[in-house]
Amino acid sequence: MDDFTDEELLKIINDYKQRKEAQKRRYQKIKDTDEFRMQNRQRAKEHYYQNKDKRKQKYEENKEVITARNLYYYYKNSSNGEDKFFEKHPDKVVLLQKEGYFKLQNPEVSICTSPISTSSSSAEPSDEL
Repeated sequence: MDDFTDEELLKIINDYKQRKEAQKRRYQKIKDTDEFRMQNRQRAKEHYYQNKDKRKQKYEENKEVITARNLYYYYKNSSNGEDKFFEKHPDKVVLLQKEGYFKLQNPEVSICTSPISTSSSSAEPSDEL
């Protein structure tokens, strides 16, 4: 990569700003014309029809996450509250945590319904018989 002097960097930045301003002025000038609207609608329709299968596939792949997220927001916005969601749907909470939608306020509180035993008295048979 080339090392630019301060003057060259300022010239590059100013050229970029002028180009962006010119594009913005051009868009503001043509955005309300009927021709631009028709072209934009046509372009949007073509994009929709070309990518319809991709959108459907993406939905099918993320269906569980989407339904869990919608259920979470239902509980969050209703009078039931988030706590009810955490109580009734621990599997969906884990799924949403893995996806990074939220983090629990109190990570020490376990959302699992069955306790996990870490003691030596586990269900595995011992060799002491």
